[in-house]
Amino acid sequence: MKASDLFIKCLEEEGVNRIFGVPGEENADFMMSLRKSKKIDFILCRHEQAAAFMADTFGRLTGKAGVCLSTLGPGVTNLMTGLADANMDRAPVVAIIGQGSTQRLHKESHQIMDSISMVKPISKWAQTILTAENITEVVRKAFKVAETEKPGLTVIELPEDIAQENVGDHPI
Repeated sequence: MKASDLFIKCLEEEGVNRIFGVPGEENADFMMSLRKSKKIDFILCRHEQAAAFMADTFGRLTGKAGVCLSTLGPGVTNLMTGLADANMDRAPVVAIIGQGSTQRLHKESHQIMDSISMVKPISKWAQTILTAENITEVVRKAFKVAETEKPGLTVIELPEDIAQENVGDHPI
């Protein structure tokens, strides 16, 4: 199965029924896999900040992690205010951010930035998926950390080449 399909199946296992966000080139495989889901609705937002605040509000009202999605670089910076608010107000949120291929993670690539270092100070936990075999564990941990003890923000970064890999795993 494609890694992005596995990622969506993991989200379904965590009880996700909606994702707020802005799609882009780096999360295209994720979005194509999401289209196949019968359990998760994608709520298209005009701006990433709105997606973060919608996930924040969802988390506050339900106690379940609200999920938002953005593209790399400027998409992540647009999420920051909503994500910081969610974490400071103890709303459970899982942010999924797209990233360019791991083969081009250097400063000269268009819109590539170290998003994980940027979000770490405002989150409980943030992780890049560097191999498709880690998807199930990373997704499970992100939701458990976001929803337990003092709820707050967790972040998962999914590089486009990892999303395209084939993987022989199943959701936890």
